[in-house]
Order: sequence, then structure tokens, then C-alpha cells
Amino acid sequence: MTFGEAFGSALGNLRAHALRSALAMLGIVFGVGAVIAMLAIGAGAERQALEMIDRLGRRNLLVRAREARPDQVQEQLKRSAGLARRDGEAIANAIPGVARVSAKAKVATYRVASSERKAEVEVFGVEPIYAALAGLVLADGRFLDARDEREHAQVVVLGAGARRELLGYSPAVGNLVKVNDVWLRVVGVLAARGGDEDRFEGVALGPSARVAFVPLSTAERKFDRDTTKPALAELIVELDDTADVPAAAVGVSTLLDRLHAGAEDTELVVPEALLEQRRKTQRLFRVVMGSIAGISLLVGGIGIMNIMLASVLERTREIGVRRAVGARERDIRFQFLLESFALAAAGGIAGILLGVLLSAAVAAAAGWPTVVSAASMLLAGGVATAVGVLSGLYPAARAARLDPIDALRYE
Repeated sequence: MTFGEAFGSALGNLRAHALRSALAMLGIVFGVGAVIAMLAIGAGAERQALEMIDRLGRRNLLVRAREARPDQVQEQLKRSAGLARRDGEAIANAIPGVARVSAKAKVATYRVASSERKAEVEVFGVEPIYAALAGLVLADGRFLDARDEREHAQVVVLGAGARRELLGYSPAVGNLVKVNDVWLRVVGVLAARGGDEDRFEGVALGPSARVAFVPLSTAERKFDRDTTKPALAELIVELDDTADVPAAAVGVSTLLDRLHAGAEDTELVVPEALLEQRRKTQRLFRVVMGSIAGISLLVGGIGIMNIMLASVLERTREIGVRRAVGARERDIRFQFLLESFALAAAGGIAGILLGVLLSAAVAAAAGWPTVVSAASMLLAGGVATAVGVLSGLYPAARAARLDPIDALRYE
């Protein structure tokens, strides 16, 4: 019997017992579907995590001010005035591998408006290098420059949401907006960020779309500040390629603890550590889902073996006739192995379709990003086929070892 004849015979036998074959391959279908869905969700989560970490900067350390409870303010102020420019200078001078440090201060606002509209907008004072360190992208105009900082210029860069609420869709650059009692000229508009996630592992990724940036010197000189609150909201510390991120983080934490006399008025965010934490969670998820998928494939393999053993029993007389007319043991073995292979391959194809549908359903229902790759489909299909072939080895060997005379007499 040629390969084509054997394969046709295998498919014919499976069609003759279609319901039994379908039930036997259910475990393979669910196992392959679970593997593909698991890998798709994991790949999507990895891509999303990388995008979010890019917003924070993989080589950055973020030092953020932590506000004390009202009953602790006076006690904390006795030890530390909070996050300030001197902290950034100390970090730049004392910590090896620091390339740049950028400060950000929050402006206390009671009114943000244009000539026609009001809006709830967060206003921050930042240095010109902030845009590069925070990964901000401009949609129109320019960002703040050194001259704006040096001259305490009354200029502002609007986020996409702030521009829409204050100025609608009319040209923004050159227009005026008022923050408290200070008129500011718009010099740039930020591009809208993709997605709406604003937190990662419980850490804020940065300002929302309803944000405005003014020069840090302007924020310090032309807006009032509550002296019970820290002068800065955040420091972004950029490390060069030679710096050891964990060691630099420990150094910054130790330095701030000394500068602030042990007051817990700052928090240190290490994006690289956040990414590693997310990856550990994903690895645990993959182990759990992989175990479930493995159990499904094992059950599918047992089902295939059971069906193949039943098939050998039902076709004992056929095996005897084939042996009597010259079929060798390896011919019988090959035919039954091919049947188990066909059963597993069919289950694998159905499982791939199920996995793709599950991934799409998860993305639509839960809003999680999923990425179905050709590699994941090949991996799942290959494992399913291997399980099918291995499950068919014993039934095929048993069929090949049947005595031809006893098989012919079998009723």
C-alpha cells in the first residue's frame, strides 16, 4: 500500500466513525486552543508592558514626591522640605552613570481657561529636556526651549485633551490660555498617546492628555506655591548605557534618605524592575495555562489511544486478511500510525481555529491585547501531532503483532 492509499484508508475509517473520532479529538482541540490563546494573551501582554515601560523610560529612575497626611505635615517638615532641585543636583553629582536629571513641579491651579472655555487641566512646570526623557511627541508647534526657561517666558505646551477642551479643533499654536491670573501663549501641542492605560503595576505612567506644560522657572516665579508642599513633583533621572540600574536605584534611595533625614516624603520608581515584575507574573500565568493545556493534550492522547485500540479490535479480521495477502508487520503498523496521525492533525487544525477565536474573544470582551503568531500555531500543532503519533504507537504495534491465522478466525 502506498502512502496515498494508506492515508485515504485512514481518512475513510475516520469518516466511517465520525462521531467517535470527533469525541476522541476533543482533548486535542481544547489543548491546542488553550496553548494558542495562552501564547497570544502572553505576547499581547508583553507588547503592552514594553509600550508602557517605554513611556516611563527603561533607563530612567523616577523620584516622585509623596505627600504626607495632614496630621503629619508639620512633623515631616521639621526633617525635610520635600523634593527640591537640590536633590536633582545631588543625584547628578553623587550617583555614577547619571546622564541627565529633569525636574517637574506641579502648579496649583484654580482656573484654566481660554477666551471661550474652561477646563480641568493639570499644569506642570518642566525643563526643556523633559520632553525627551518622558518620551513626549509633538503634534504641532514646538516644545519649551532653553530661552523660555532662561527668560521665564509665559508660554505653554498643551496635551491633546487640554487643547481639545480649551480650544476645540481650531488652530492652537499662537492662541492664548489663562492659568489662574497668568496669560500664556500656546507654542506647541502634544500628540495623543495610543491606548487609555494610565497605570502599570499600580504606578502612574505620567500625566494624562488633559495636561499643560510651562517652563519650570515660570512655574516657580509667576505662580504661588503652598510652602507646606514639596517644591517639585518629580525628578526623572536618566542613566547612561554603562550604568547598573539596580545599583543606581539603591544609590539614589540611600542618598535621598540622607538628604531628607529619613523622612518618607519620596518614592522611587524603577521601570526596569516593574517590567521584571510583570514578566514574573506572566511566567506564572504561562505555567498555569501550560499545565491546563498539557492536561487537555494528555486527555486527548489517551482518547486517541483508546479509539485506536478499539479500532484494532474491530478490524482484527481485516488485519488477518491483509497479512494473508502479503502485508508485512510494518505495513500494518504504518497504517494505524497514519490513522492516529490524521486524527491528531484534524484535532490540531480545529484547535488552532478555536485558539484564534478565543484570542479574538478575549481581546474584544476584556480589552486585553492579543498577538497570534505563526510560531505559536506551529508549536501547538506540532505538539498535538506528536501526542497523536505517540498515542498511536502501542495500538499500531499491537495490530502488527497479531497472528495472521488467529486474526482470520476472529469473529
